[in-house]
Amino acid sequence: MKWRVAVDRAVAPLGLTHAQYALVASLYGMRRSGERPSQRRLADHTGLEPLYVSKLARALETSGLLERTRDPQDPRAVQLALTKEGVAVTRRAVEVVQGLLQQLLAPLGGLDDPRAREFSRNLAALLDAPLDPSADHRQEQS
Repeated sequence: MKWRVAVDRAVAPLGLTHAQYALVASLYGMRRSGERPSQRRLADHTGLEPLYVSKLARALETSGLLERTRDPQDPRAVQLALTKEGVAVTRRAVEVVQGLLQQLLAPLGGLDDPRAREFSRNLAALLDAPLDPSADHRQEQS
């Protein structure tokens, strides 16, 4: 929560929230690798609910940072792309968030320190672990 609040405050001057930042930064990275993802693909990539991605995308489209177009291959799907302004705002936001990340990891020697890389690997392993909220309930009933 501390990280989310810090990102929210840091990207607010750019007109973004933490969730919107997660969306545009992911879209920016996917764009750099040549992908123009659908809303569903971006939801899968970010781990956000598809309905929430749709809501965020509409808000970002209204602010002129993103465009939503029908996928020519699948008329049910909506493709997302950053506008020219969206690319510029996202670049600035990534720089701001990278600065925050450097501050966060400073006690571990900074972003490139082996301790920080190990911490990142451990954190990724924890975040990738499947969570089933009903598992505790099933165990209690056994």
